[in-house]
Amino acid sequence: MDLSANAKSIIASGQARIKVKRAGMQQYQVFKVKRVKIGNAEFVELYLNRMLDASELARVANETGLPVEAEGRRAFPEGSGAKDFIGL
Repeated sequence: MDLSANAKSIIASGQARIKVKRAGMQQYQVFKVKRVKIGNAEFVELYLNRMLDASELARVANETGLPVEAEGRRAFPEGSGAKDFIGL
């Protein structure tokens, strides 16, 4: 899978400050880059340690081009899965 320049810069910096709707308000939240092990491999995702609606997770995943996890929920960009982000 080819990553966008935005996704590559997020991975390189280790975090992203993204505007999200949380608790009915627009807020900036800092998502950290996290590596998740599956079997012998690992994939990259953005992680937020706060609650976020599933619709916002999906929106952020599609906008950044990276998987996103918040409070046990995970969303992938449309048409992709964990295997697409292994080895980044």
